[in-house]
Order: sequence, then C-alpha cells, then structure tokens
Amino acid sequence: QVQVVESGGGLVQAGGSLRLSCTASGSIFSINTMGWYRQAPGKQREFVARIISGGGPTDYADSVKGRFTISRDNAKDTVYLQMNSLKPEDTAVYYCYANNGDLVYWGQGTQVTVSS
Repeated sequence: QVQVVESGGGLVQAGGSLRLSCTASGSIFSINTMGWYRQAPGKQREFVARIISGGGPTDYADSVKGRFTISRDNAKDTVYLQMNSLKPEDTAVYYCYANNGDLVYWGQGTQVTVSS
C-alpha cells in the first residue's frame, strides 16, 4: 500500500506562484512514477505533469509547459509542482498520484484558486 498526501494549495492572484508538495509513504520502493492531475468544476480530471522515479524524465500538459515545473526529492519521497505565471483557468483541485506499475494511488486533493 502507498499513501499520498498533498499540501500547498491556496488562493493567489493571476500572475502569481504557488508550490504544491506531495509526499508518498508506505511501499514506496515500488513507485515508478509520480505526478499531478487537476479537476476544475464541471470538467473531467486532466493530466498536468509527471516525473519518473529517481528524478528522471518529466512530461507536461501543453497548457502548463513553460509555467509549471515538476521535481522530486527522493530522500524525502516528495514531489513538488512549482506553478508560476498562474492563470484563472488553472483554478482546480490538484491531485497527486503515485504509480507502481500495477496500481495508481491518489491523494485527497488540494484546492488552487487563481483570481483575476
């Protein structure tokens, strides 16, 4: 079992920045990918970013490329999502996940609200 806990959401003005954190615990040795999805009101959950185990390759949604950066601190079993130049359309609940190749474990989500 893997537990995933996010933190760092909040309210910010357009153009501002936030950093989300996601810590995994439990059977973390099996995790090969961690990342973020988000879900805005009335919309489907969408992919944001991911990073391969060991701080390897990263991947981003086109909508956040150049503004968001995902990174991983393996010593802390924590993944970060640095979000810069935030836009109102980035407003959503952001969910962290950990994938061990068989199962995907999700956090409870953290709200990010960007005011115009």
